[in-house]
Amino acid sequence: MLGNEICSVCGDKASGFHYNVLSCEGCKGFFRRSVIKGARYVCHSGGHCPMDTYMRRKCQECRLRKCCQAGMREECVLSEEQIRLKKLKRQEEEQAQATSVSLRASSPPQILPQLSPEQLGMIEKLVAAQQQCNRRSFSDRLRVTVMLLETSRRYNPGTESITFLKDFSYNREDFAKAGLQVEFINPIFEFSRAMNELHLNDAEFALLIAISIFSADRPNVQDQLQVERLQHTYVEALHAYVSIHHPHDRLMFPRMLMKLVSLRTLSSVHSEQVFALRLQDKKLPPLLSEIWDVHE
Repeated sequence: MLGNEICSVCGDKASGFHYNVLSCEGCKGFFRRSVIKGARYVCHSGGHCPMDTYMRRKCQECRLRKCCQAGMREECVLSEEQIRLKKLKRQEEEQAQATSVSLRASSPPQILPQLSPEQLGMIEKLVAAQQQCNRRSFSDRLRVTVMLLETSRRYNPGTESITFLKDFSYNREDFAKAGLQVEFINPIFEFSRAMNELHLNDAEFALLIAISIFSADRPNVQDQLQVERLQHTYVEALHAYVSIHHPHDRLMFPRMLMKLVSLRTLSSVHSEQVFALRLQDKKLPPLLSEIWDVHE
């Protein structure tokens, strides 16, 4: 692209080829939302509105028709989602490999770290706290990221569903019926499936949750250095624990840390979803409010 291309739908500045058509970010997002929601619009002017940057906000039916006439393809919407997930998985694998090489270079491979009595006691307390937390509602979670990490523990690979409170299980279709968009549902299940494949025990999950909680870039953190030192304590404990319990899998520790990177991305998408609902003066769908025990 030369930078002066225009959108084939509304004539605005194009940002690239989206769903098979040179278009702007606005029409790209509009087409994606319309396809995902299966939207049906009605034109109040007989279906012949001239489409430009002004009318695109006034008539959704004519805008969607112009998208299709320009060549946008519905099947490309899901294809882009699949490509994004594959790209994220490839980045995780590359980062895990790079971290593994760094760890091998920084420490002698023949020396395994040992857990100190203090670390063993800390892990025992974390597991106990986590098990107690599992009996409570999701409203007790300090952050969305921790909630999503706990959600991954409830994933059943056999039924491809997630079991929440009161042993109720929900699959992708249930989430869609509850009002959640596809671009958020798929990453939740992909993250949960990937976490399930690691076969983590209670101690490993508890340490990952602690690392997530003690994140220095969380909002309203006043002493970032102190939070980083606390987080480093849990990272060191996890490294030692994984080295002892998975001595033949040197990629296990970096893979676990990279799952936290995916978790941050997933949490960001979730926050955008909630923010969008609030902009529209909408509340969370009833099913999700019940699952996560959210009361506004």
